[in-house]
Amino acid sequence: MTTIKTLVSAIVFVAIAMTASGQSGDFKSYSNFDFVAGNKVLVFDDFSSGNIGDFPVQWNTNGSGEIVTTEKYPGKWFLISPSSMTYLNAGLKPVDNFTVEFDIVVNKGIDEISGEERDFQISFFSTDKGLDGIFPTSLYPGISGIVLNFVTVWNNDAQETTSVHSFKAYNNETEQDISGKNTRKTNLLELGKQYRFSFWVQKTRLRLYINEEKVYDIQRAFPDKAKIDQIRFWTPEYEETSIYISNFRYADATEDSRSVFLTDGKLISYGIYFDSGKDILKPQSYGAIKEIATILNENPTVKVLITGHTDSDGDDKINLDLSKRRAENVKKVLVSEFKINADRITTDGKGESEPIADNITAENKAKNRRVEFIKQ
Repeated sequence: MTTIKTLVSAIVFVAIAMTASGQSGDFKSYSNFDFVAGNKVLVFDDFSSGNIGDFPVQWNTNGSGEIVTTEKYPGKWFLISPSSMTYLNAGLKPVDNFTVEFDIVVNKGIDEISGEERDFQISFFSTDKGLDGIFPTSLYPGISGIVLNFVTVWNNDAQETTSVHSFKAYNNETEQDISGKNTRKTNLLELGKQYRFSFWVQKTRLRLYINEEKVYDIQRAFPDKAKIDQIRFWTPEYEETSIYISNFRYADATEDSRSVFLTDGKLISYGIYFDSGKDILKPQSYGAIKEIATILNENPTVKVLITGHTDSDGDDKINLDLSKRRAENVKKVLVSEFKINADRITTDGKGESEPIADNITAENKAKNRRVEFIKQ
């Protein structure tokens, strides 16, 4: 059964067109993208350490799922099967400010007989007393939180649907709820296309970006002093409705990057992304690079050394060269897009020679893949 399901998932991906988002260095469509990933990685899972056909060890579910590969999208993916509520085993370490990012593909989200849209949900919530209450029949788990409902469409033909993305922020203690929706149909999810979801939480506020577009900016998504400690994916029971996720990243976004760079003299960025094994910057790096550019523009006498680092995968000489080229490409963007004087920027690369964590787990490898900005 596992082999058949894996084969089916591969076939499905072969039949669909790959989105161009995240596959080039073109930043123009991301010029309004202000998302900045947290710089302290708490959870990372690209499912690379798991075996094909196995359920990933960091996750749990009341349904089913497995790790798969595809012929269309690189790396390993976590297939979350229909009729499943899926969550992190250890939950999210509660911090006031955090970011959550992942790649996602939605498959078979429409009833082919009726033509009606089928959705899926993502929830952030406070369990308060641990993991109890994650699997109630209610769609609103825990003490308080937010449920976000996402709509899928065929070929992004928004004219054929009246549905839009929606949300409900709830408090099961006070029974005070806030509901809303995004009325723009341009951000509805096409079946089979890869998207990047980026969530940014600052205390009560939640922002969501799908690729470069800000879909939500909800000021009161959570109650005051709420300790958000869990994320849950829900897929409906309709046959073949499933989602695929990869490159899941949860990070503490508490630190003030400007203060860290100017006071401590070194800022480590995990929000600058490259194609695997390449020096091509992904567009979702825009917000992090813009943040550095703003700091440099506000402090025109400050110079900076940009240093690239890799994990230990691959040949050490290749990694050394790759890290140097990546740092140089960050410089090029700062100069061309943000008009920073090139004389203020020098670059270097250390490859895998200066890890800040062991290279055993996917999470620690993610910590080692970084770009450092050192004040000169």
